[in-house]
Amino acid sequence: MKYIFSLLLCVLLLNLAHAQKSLRIWPEAKAQEWYGKQSWLSGCDYIPSTAINQLEMWQKETFDTATINRELGWAQDLGFNTMRVFLHDLAWKADPEGLKERMKTFLTIAASHKIKPFFVFFDDCWNPDAKAGKQPDPKPGIHNSGWVRSPSAAVHNDSTQWDYLGYYVHDVLATFKHDKRILMWDLYNEPGNSGYTGNSLPLLKAVFKWARKVNPDQPLTVGYWADNEKFKELNTYTFANSDIISYHNYDTLQAHAKKVEELKAYKRPLVCTEYMARPRGSTFLTIMPLLKKENVGAINWGFVEGKTQTKYAWDTPIPSGAEPKLWFHEILHTDGRPYDEKETEFIKEENKR
Repeated sequence: MKYIFSLLLCVLLLNLAHAQKSLRIWPEAKAQEWYGKQSWLSGCDYIPSTAINQLEMWQKETFDTATINRELGWAQDLGFNTMRVFLHDLAWKADPEGLKERMKTFLTIAASHKIKPFFVFFDDCWNPDAKAGKQPDPKPGIHNSGWVRSPSAAVHNDSTQWDYLGYYVHDVLATFKHDKRILMWDLYNEPGNSGYTGNSLPLLKAVFKWARKVNPDQPLTVGYWADNEKFKELNTYTFANSDIISYHNYDTLQAHAKKVEELKAYKRPLVCTEYMARPRGSTFLTIMPLLKKENVGAINWGFVEGKTQTKYAWDTPIPSGAEPKLWFHEILHTDGRPYDEKETEFIKEENKR
């Protein structure tokens, strides 16, 4: 009996040690070793041109494999090897098994084009209220007119409703934790945006906790995006808990280079998960060489123009729906033609080097 008790105690202690270990950030050496095994990361924030938002992308009735396959083929032609892809909690809540099957289908298509995507769970940007089912039509000339936050504002602001969010994160991560087709997990896009600021810290902490309990093979990250005092606590927590450092930057070359130098202090791999807004001076010709030189992953916002309408600027709508003089985001027209042939040739060359 004494032997059995000792054995059970040992098992308990081992399980506890494993649980504690799984809740920890990766050591710097492990993060650098992982990054060293990757090719230089280059790709886009991707949603098919036929989807206005995350729900229209992932719901059964509008999951468009033909468009996804065609567009990821164009991505492969440009030399891209990854894509950042947003999920939505309501797509899982309405149909958990269906969402996971569609994710598997997406991964199969991506792998056929030698693309290793990564997924985003939560998002504090754009419209506050999301509903499963048929999604709205785009509003002419408006950037991301139908994009929706995940979770919706009412859930975000009420922690008593978060149980299903924990099940969602756990279920998806547990299903794909060993899937080598997935690059990493981006747990939360721009926490604190839309005026939430520090009110997003509890959900940020929760999603890291839920993810660490699963302990996937792939690294975890949350992108640093706001550099002011209101976000100090959010940023501190993000840096302290991300296996790799990801960030957003839509600034000019000089400002972006300065930010890269600052982030090197964390001694972890760096991936820029949003850049490229032509009117702001953040372009492929200026920023992509910097990121390649510094071995920083380069993930620009936008790929094929479509229902998200992010060729229009954030704060400069064109209600008539007329063509903007200069596209804000996006690389290709819906038929695959380049917006700027010089630009696409440059992207191909950078991805080959």
